[in-house]
Amino acid sequence: MTSQSEWSVLELFGRQAQFQQITHTLANRRDLLIAGVPGSGRRTLVRRAAEEVGAKVMEVDCIRATDGQRFVQLLCEGISQGANSPEAIAFIEAWTNSEASQWFQFHPQLPRKFSLKRQPVLTSEQLWQAYKILLQLPQQLAVAMDRQVILIFQGFPYIRAWDRTAKWESCLQEAIRQSRRCANARHTAANYVLVATLAESCSVREEHQNLETVCLTPLADDVVAAWAQEVLHEVGLSFDPTSRALEEFLNAVQGHIGDASMVVRRLRQRRPERGRLDEAAIAETLQDLLADLSNIFESLLVLLPASQVQLLESLALDPTDKPQSREYIQKHHLSRGGSLQGAIAGLQHKGLIYGADLGYRLALPLFALWIRQRLA
Repeated sequence: MTSQSEWSVLELFGRQAQFQQITHTLANRRDLLIAGVPGSGRRTLVRRAAEEVGAKVMEVDCIRATDGQRFVQLLCEGISQGANSPEAIAFIEAWTNSEASQWFQFHPQLPRKFSLKRQPVLTSEQLWQAYKILLQLPQQLAVAMDRQVILIFQGFPYIRAWDRTAKWESCLQEAIRQSRRCANARHTAANYVLVATLAESCSVREEHQNLETVCLTPLADDVVAAWAQEVLHEVGLSFDPTSRALEEFLNAVQGHIGDASMVVRRLRQRRPERGRLDEAAIAETLQDLLADLSNIFESLLVLLPASQVQLLESLALDPTDKPQSREYIQKHHLSRGGSLQGAIAGLQHKGLIYGADLGYRLALPLFALWIRQRLA
């Protein structure tokens, strides 16, 4: 059986150039912006590169942040989970007690050892002071441990939904600049990786200058095919060459490594005659997987505005590289003008469709397949 670490190595198929770029960036103590749609392997590449350079990784899920207090708490969680060695834990405990006891608390026996103080409740000004001093902790930890620290901010642009004046983002920018100065002075540094969608990458790059940028677009079919065949070969399986099984698989996943991984994991559980996977095996596997993903996809649709749902369904049923054309708008009864442009931009920023350069196709192939079946 393929181990988890071996599987991760296989998932670097077709991304070797980007992996080397990321590894070189982190090894040289530089900060990174990595852009792609959900499931394109952004965090996998960064985690593997961080492992390659021997860095300690701390992750913050910005998508879960709804305000400043929640953002600070998620930053606490990321630092606490990433600093899991006895030395790092001892340093954070000492730092909390000596420098930050009025804002934070440390309980070694709890799963979440390091957190904001709950009692008394911090005022807005106290919360702001807590945020500023907390941003200094990763760099101090890197120096104390003599080990590079990498903070990954997943879905970073989401903080702009509540940080309307960019106050919190500007403070983070300053922390990034300070870490860069430390790196330039050849000190052990904390480095930052901002994770965004392709559509968000331009605005993030404008605000956070001097970031090395890596963009992940869909993989070529021959790359996905080689990857899938190697993973399946590990358990004695292969695509039946007398059938259209491989073609059906590639049509379903459309270069998306995340969706391909889900399908291949299911295929590995099958035990066909002579170990050959035919079209029926692919179809059955896809149906089982879509049934399991149905609740997630339904929830995703519910969260979208009606104009975005309508456009998403239209693009799934009838792909086009010109959704703004009069003919397409009339055919699918889409709203004209700003409403349509807003729907396109909204879906792009959510990572649900690609931009004009990739033909506005749905970025999550299994989601597109589920929509088509749902509307059939």
